[in-house]
Amino acid sequence: MPYKITTECNGCGACEPRCPVDAISEGEIYYVIDPGLCNDCRGYYNSPICKRYCPIPGAIVRIPDSS
Repeated sequence: MPYKITTECNGCGACEPRCPVDAISEGEIYYVIDPGLCNDCRGYYNSPICKRYCPIPGAIVRIPDSS
């Protein structure tokens, strides 16, 4: 399941260079994750690396499964 960056993001950019699939980019107000690219870091890390390096609790959340 992909993740998204919420409005809690402070724009520090700690997540962007760590994303192994380049799914994170700088948006107009805060960083954004492309849900089409985000693969939950499968094959790279045991857990989402963006959440590990984000200094703001709750700024990066899992997108609920819609199926």
